[in-house]
Amino acid sequence: MVGGIEVGAVPFNPDGWGPPEAAAGTATSLIYDVPFATFSRSDKVGRIADWTRNTNNPGKNPKQGGGSDSIFDFTADDSFGTGDEDSTFRLVDSKPAPRPKFGPKWRFNQNRSQLPQRRDEEVEARKREAEKERARRDRLFHLNRPNINSQRREAAVFKSSVDIQPEWNMLDQIPFSTFSKLSFSVPDPDDLLLCGALEYYDRTYDRLTPKNERRLERFKNRNFFKVTTTDDPVIRRLANEDKATVFATDSILSTLMCAPRSVYSWDIVIQRVGNKLFFDKRDGSQLDLLSVHETSLQPLPEAKDDINSAYSLSVEAAYINQNFSQQVLVRDGDKVTFDEPNPFANEGEEAASVAYKYRRWKLDDDMYLVARCEVQSVSEVNKQRSFMTLNALNEFDSKYSGVDWRQKLETQRGAVLATELKNNANKLAKWTAQALLASADYMKLGFVSRVHPRDHFNHVILAVQQYKPRDFASQINLNTSNMWGIVKSIVSLCMKLNEGKYVLVKDPSKPQVRIYEVPVDAFENDYVEEPLPEEEQVQPPSEDTQGGEATVTTNDIEDKEVESVA
Repeated sequence: MVGGIEVGAVPFNPDGWGPPEAAAGTATSLIYDVPFATFSRSDKVGRIADWTRNTNNPGKNPKQGGGSDSIFDFTADDSFGTGDEDSTFRLVDSKPAPRPKFGPKWRFNQNRSQLPQRRDEEVEARKREAEKERARRDRLFHLNRPNINSQRREAAVFKSSVDIQPEWNMLDQIPFSTFSKLSFSVPDPDDLLLCGALEYYDRTYDRLTPKNERRLERFKNRNFFKVTTTDDPVIRRLANEDKATVFATDSILSTLMCAPRSVYSWDIVIQRVGNKLFFDKRDGSQLDLLSVHETSLQPLPEAKDDINSAYSLSVEAAYINQNFSQQVLVRDGDKVTFDEPNPFANEGEEAASVAYKYRRWKLDDDMYLVARCEVQSVSEVNKQRSFMTLNALNEFDSKYSGVDWRQKLETQRGAVLATELKNNANKLAKWTAQALLASADYMKLGFVSRVHPRDHFNHVILAVQQYKPRDFASQINLNTSNMWGIVKSIVSLCMKLNEGKYVLVKDPSKPQVRIYEVPVDAFENDYVEEPLPEEEQVQPPSEDTQGGEATVTTNDIEDKEVESVA
């Protein structure tokens, strides 16, 4: 008895720890089947071990607290009245969910008190602001670099080269995609006649560089002739002699051969007379001019009176080419003459240095083609003559091409040529085709630039480069078999037509050509057409009608340039 509390007798067990067996069997004052445990989970005091329970629980996994440790497990003891609570108890993972490795980087997680909806709205607002800022930077970038990533040139609206009349009947339209699959091999041509006279090339121009440039001179007294097929007296004579069934010129054939590369509209007049076929160009046709920047991605100004518009540049390019082809020749030197004189020059008239080759190709067993081809100069090395064509590329404003010739020509001439191949693919391909048709030994390409970007009257020759036509054709991916396949397919199609007059028109907005049947008197003086608006009309070069021959001088082109910028 301690302090009024009866402790009771505690039996001693000499054999081990715990109550002795005799004491457990005789003690009647103890309350059995009442475990010593609290009834509140907040209390940490509880029973440590129970040796009276059955430890051989077959459903218990020894690794999960079974075996010898089961005497310390009270989870299955229902005497506490807490078994149901223990069975429904689950651990809760308080760690944050893993963030995706490549997901958006949320910058608003720092403020945990924000609602998710509010956070998403701010994210969307930030996205919209970032998109506007990116669009603004892109717009400024395009303004500063107009030649990079610009809109494609096809987006521009081009006009048809000829006004399509309501009474014209469209017979067929041919997409350019069919031209790429064509192939035809022709044997070597026969030279029927050579006319004209050639002057020798001045080899000092091969050593020109931008540092020792030469001023482009004007040859006002020399006449250049752009005569169509049916107005050529030699072709008329060959047609009367039944030398062939198809007749054309090298400029018309090259336009057909390189049609898939063209962007601007063009047209060719086709006349079926008996069993013969004549490919002609209209008076004042754009085939007489040279396209500039035709295949470029950077659009040109649309205003016709702008010195950098497509029309003004084509007139300027024709003027440059005519003067360049005469300036690079040896002055007052010997000339190489041929069987007949120039068939288009009158007596006492000074004609430009040019030789006309009338050549015949075999297209089929009973079909031959005769074409008038041109070469502009000749050179002689080791008593061996070489014929060559003379053409000039012109730089008008470096901001359109992105390459300054005066800085790049001397050190990076290949880069300049690559840029020109991109911007003037059709023109270079046509020049190459004409050199191949004439079997010229060399092509001379001049690089002519304006003295000042805003001065389109004065020019300088910066350099002259020489190429072999076949090597240059392979360099620009021009396949001669495909070229002749296009000509052969169009000739075969036209030979199936009835006698009459037709016009082949390149669509101004789509890569395809259309064939129209037109009245017999179309494109003649007494044929009345619906006139084009004044701003769309192409003024033809001034002509002197001399037996059906059109004479174009450099004075005419200079006058046209003045009119175009007046």
